Amino acid sequence: MAGRGEIPRSLFSTALEGIVPYEAGKPVEEVQRELGIERVVKLASNEGPYGPFPAALEAINGAAEELNRYPDGGAYRLRAGLAERHDVAFEEVITGAGADGLIDCLSQVFLDRGDEIVCGWPSFVSYVIDARKLGATPRLVPLRDHRYDLEAMLAAIGPRTKLAYVCLPNNPTGTMSTRAELDAWFEHVPEHVVTVVDQAYFEYIDDPDYADAVQEHFKQGRNVVVLRTFSKIYGLAGLRVGYAVAPAAVVTEISKVRRAFDVSTPAQEAALASLADVDELRRRRDLNATGRAELERVLREHGLEPVEGAVANFVLVELGEDSRPFEERLLREGVIVRPTHGFGAPEAIRVTVGTPDELRFLSEALGRVATTVA
Repeated sequence: MAGRGEIPRSLFSTALEGIVPYEAGKPVEEVQRELGIERVVKLASNEGPYGPFPAALEAINGAAEELNRYPDGGAYRLRAGLAERHDVAFEEVITGAGADGLIDCLSQVFLDRGDEIVCGWPSFVSYVIDARKLGATPRLVPLRDHRYDLEAMLAAIGPRTKLAYVCLPNNPTGTMSTRAELDAWFEHVPEHVVTVVDQAYFEYIDDPDYADAVQEHFKQGRNVVVLRTFSKIYGLAGLRVGYAVAPAAVVTEISKVRRAFDVSTPAQEAALASLADVDELRRRRDLNATGRAELERVLREHGLEPVEGAVANFVLVELGEDSRPFEERLLREGVIVRPTHGFGAPEAIRVTVGTPDELRFLSEALGRVATTVA
C-alpha cells in the first residue's frame, strides 16, 4: 500500500515515462543568494534585453484597475489588430500563452497515440515534449551544417506523420532556412502533413533571403500554421503572449483545447499597444544586430567560436565536451548562459545578446573563467 503522499506509478500516464521536463533557467535573485554575488547578468533565455515599449507600459498601467475581472477569453481586440496587421481574416488568428503555449495546443489538436511529428534536431524541445506526452513519436532529423535539413525531413515523413516543425530561425543554433529551401519544402510536403513554421524571432531578422511565412505560404493556401510571439523583441516575455496565423478550421480546434483565459488582460493590452510602434521595433532590430556582432567578437576574443549564420538574438557555441562544467564556472562569475542538453546539444551553450554593458560584463567574466581553466 502506498504511503501518505506517495502516488502509485501505475496511475500516471505511460506517455510521460522517459520525458525530461523542460529545464528552466535559474532566476537572477536565486543565483545572487546562492553564490553571494552582487551582480548577475542573465543571457540564457533569449529574452529581449530591453523592457516593454513605452506604449505597452502605459497600457499595462491602464489595465491594472480592472484586474479583478477575467480577461477577454477570445482576445477580440488583439486578434483583430493582428488580423489587420497581417491582412488575414479574424478567424485565422488565435492567441496563446506564448508561441510555446500554442505548440502545446497544436499537439493536442492533431496528435493521437502512434502519430508522428518531424523536426530538425537539435531544436526547440517543446516540439518533442508535447508530442511524447500524447503518446506520439518524434522523428528527429539531424541538422546539416547547423541548419534544418528540409530535404532529409521530407524523407522522414511517413503515413502517420501529422505535424512537421520548421524552426525559422532554429533555436538553439540561430540559423535559418532560405526562402528557396522553404519554397521547395512546400512544393513537396505531402497533403496529409501540416507544417508549423515557428517564427518566434521574426522581428529581429533583416535578411533578404528570410521568408515571411504568413505572406509567402499561408496566403498561398498551404497547409501551414505560422507562430509568432511578443516575448522577444517586444520585451513582454514575462506576460506570455503569442499568436498563430492558421486556417480557420485549425483556429476552431485550438479554441477547443486551450485554457479559457490563457492570455491575461495586461498581456493583451500591452501586445496590442506594441503593434503601432514601428520606430521602436526598428531601433531594437538595429541594436540587436550591433549587439550580436559584438557578442560574437567577445566570444572569439576568448577562444570560443559561435556557430556561423546566426540571425536572431542569440548564438550557439560548441565546446567539444559536456557544457555544464563551463556553464557552472561562468555562473560563479555572475553570468547565466543556457547549456543545451535538453535541445539535443549537450556539448554546447546558447548565449543571448545583451546590452552593451552586459556584454562587457560577459567579456570580463570569460577572462576570469579562462584564467581559472588555465
